[in-house]
Amino acid sequence: MKHHKLTATQVLRKFRDRSLKVTDYVESLLESCVINEHLNAIISQDREAILTKAVEADKSYDDGNQTGVLCGLPIVLKDNINTADLPTTGGTEALANHRPKKDAPVAHQLWEAGAALFGKTGMHELAFGITSNNACFGAVRNPYDPDKIAGGSSGGSAVAVAKGMAPFGLGTDTGGSCRIPAALCGVVGFRPTIGRYSQEGLIPISHTRDTIGHLACTVEDVLLLHSVISGDSVKPDLVSLKGLKLGLPKSYFRENLDSQLEAVINQIVNHLSSEGVEWIEVDVPNVEELNAGCSFPVALYEVVRDLRDYLMKYETGLSLEELIDQVRSPDVKGVLSSQMNGDEVMPEAAYLAAIQTHRPSLQSTLSDYFSQQGVDAIVYPTTPLPARPIGGDETVALNGIEEPTFPTYIRNCDPGSNAGIPCLSIPVGMTSDGLPVGMELAAPMNQDHRLLSIGMTLESVIEPIPSPIG
Repeated sequence: MKHHKLTATQVLRKFRDRSLKVTDYVESLLESCVINEHLNAIISQDREAILTKAVEADKSYDDGNQTGVLCGLPIVLKDNINTADLPTTGGTEALANHRPKKDAPVAHQLWEAGAALFGKTGMHELAFGITSNNACFGAVRNPYDPDKIAGGSSGGSAVAVAKGMAPFGLGTDTGGSCRIPAALCGVVGFRPTIGRYSQEGLIPISHTRDTIGHLACTVEDVLLLHSVISGDSVKPDLVSLKGLKLGLPKSYFRENLDSQLEAVINQIVNHLSSEGVEWIEVDVPNVEELNAGCSFPVALYEVVRDLRDYLMKYETGLSLEELIDQVRSPDVKGVLSSQMNGDEVMPEAAYLAAIQTHRPSLQSTLSDYFSQQGVDAIVYPTTPLPARPIGGDETVALNGIEEPTFPTYIRNCDPGSNAGIPCLSIPVGMTSDGLPVGMELAAPMNQDHRLLSIGMTLESVIEPIPSPIG
């Protein structure tokens, strides 16, 4: 097995039994980065520092004094997560030289556990989009078809993991920004319960909705890194699929799906039925209306305020107006400019209604669904369609009709994001065109470990998709 095809868990096991040196592994990854440079997944990297840390990790293993459970593991971070050793650009030109004085707390936790920063990854500009087609740093390209989008906004981290440039990546997720690229690139994407991880040190969109999330080869890898960040030391365990009840709503989540994607999802549902899963095909009441009441009102109202606070707190020397003036991606510039002045500015009354009424109603509706239907999770396609060609930032073709790109791709991910519940996307198959399909599971609040255990079990009975690694 080539080193760069190993999962994070496999890598650490080989480090510990000394069948693989950290330096050899890191050199293999660096070679993969060069080979796959055209995918534009990693936008900043310090090779000398990476190799120095690898040598230090090898010494600690040889001395029997490894520095933590992640000792020597290289990890890539989305470029809106603060790091002191590499710039934190947010994928925008105005912050190209922004060097925070210290790492974000979540990153610091990983370094304390022995992991090492391997690079910062490409993303949709300021995380406000789902294609990762970035006018400043270039488009991140899909590992299965470089002419297609990687998804976003955490596209670079997903591609780096999928293509063997790194064993693990952190992203951020506001409305689907880890799960969407995970689905389109054939990897695992995880969004934890809101507030489970620190939000400090992130270039923000919305403090109500933002969280750091995971991009990984396997659910087992997510469990490992989640335990480090959350402090949850419960060991991973499989669950019985016999009699496991999962919700399978049709209304909203399974409407207007790409036909090839729908065929993959139906096949997996049938397969899991044969493994003993009991599907509860009951719809979530009024989910579309409840989600609409709190989705854009929260994000659009909070983004201008939270971004302004970040620029001041981390001493960027930029005003919000100066930042927006230098945004180059037309879709992002249009959205942010609309919230500065004019008729499109989100009214405070709409925001307060979202926070005080619509979001709590969505949360209680989902909570009631879980308890009343007796299900551990709700299951649906992560996205209504697979990857589409780069350049379709405004509209995308779905079943012969041009649909708005952003709301179409986030449709299924968005309710879980707004409710703040844990969500997991796993790869479940390929379209006849050779593109990955993801299936998402959303669980009750604070049931992160149970969700990951279910995901790991499903992963064990679902045939792995073909790797894009040549």
